[in-house]
Amino acid sequence: MATVKRDYYEVLGVERNASGDELKKAYRRLAMEFHPDRNQGDKAAEDRFKEVGEAYSVLSDPQKRQRYDSFGHAGDSMPDFGGFSFDSAFDLFDMFFGGGGGGGRRRGGPQPGADLRMNVDITFEESVFGAGRTIEVPRKGMCAECSGSGAAPGSQAVQCPDCGGTGQVRRAVQSIFGQMVNVSACPRCHGEGRTVAQPCPTCHGQGRVDERQTLDITIPAGVDEDVTLRYGGQGEAGPRGGTRGDLYVGFRIAPHPHLVRRGQDLLYELPVSVPQAVLGDRITVPTVSSEHQIELPPGTQHGRVVKIAGMGVPHVRSGRRGDQLCIVHVAVPTHLNAGQRHLYEQLGEREGKPAEVKKGFFDSIRGAFR
Repeated sequence: MATVKRDYYEVLGVERNASGDELKKAYRRLAMEFHPDRNQGDKAAEDRFKEVGEAYSVLSDPQKRQRYDSFGHAGDSMPDFGGFSFDSAFDLFDMFFGGGGGGGRRRGGPQPGADLRMNVDITFEESVFGAGRTIEVPRKGMCAECSGSGAAPGSQAVQCPDCGGTGQVRRAVQSIFGQMVNVSACPRCHGEGRTVAQPCPTCHGQGRVDERQTLDITIPAGVDEDVTLRYGGQGEAGPRGGTRGDLYVGFRIAPHPHLVRRGQDLLYELPVSVPQAVLGDRITVPTVSSEHQIELPPGTQHGRVVKIAGMGVPHVRSGRRGDQLCIVHVAVPTHLNAGQRHLYEQLGEREGKPAEVKKGFFDSIRGAFR
């Protein structure tokens, strides 16, 4: 079941203009509350712990925060955002509260798999009305031959003799501040805490293999490019038989040939001839679903906005539809034959000096969005 990814400010419970200190305070409180060591076996708490860490990792970085404020979760797929895994959440926690126990605890046994992100190309109509879609997800899956252990059948992984299974080695170094202890990944087991004497021939000791999984997803009606859907447990398999990460799906929406989306409203530039604007007319206009007839009253001015209520885009959560706004564009002829020119000259002589224009085109546009 997909869920819409929550706003990072909402996750941390802070205002959008929160200072760096306010972000730190919120992260410290929530990370301590939802830390897996305090919530043994609670998958919801684990998800919240990772969600809090991901939110802070973005909002605490000025460049990432600016990108997020501009593009929302659509910015997650941009190169400088990078991925955020369960291990990343622990690393961030260790940075705040001191490492050691947390890192060692995670390396010995199964580890949660990494999250995946992908974008799906959809049509404009699918973004408005929603649709079902089957996608193919390239990911890491657990090796069936060794059940994720990395060891060949009949053999097993053993505790690394160099690090004692912690995955870390400590080395005392001398600095200007005195003697310090440097902690780094064990070079023998590469931080795994164990070694495999006879690697599995299928996965070559990795415990995981490449796979392509098909997944049925639902594109919600009203989805925009700043919406990201989360599919729990559809990411990569974790090392040593660990649980799968999550899959985050974003959308790239193809443009419509006539309509432009602005929030829940759709804008349409309505071309109108001079006689139509002066005399009025019944005009057929395209909408996202079919065609619709509107009445153009006599004396319609350039820039006038004609609203078709309820013909916009539904809100992705509430389902309430916006409107279609038809912005009148009076097409003034640029090439006239002799007869047409004579008629316009006669009209000009009868009309005399034009009346003062009290409301401009941009005033009309601004008024449509008030």
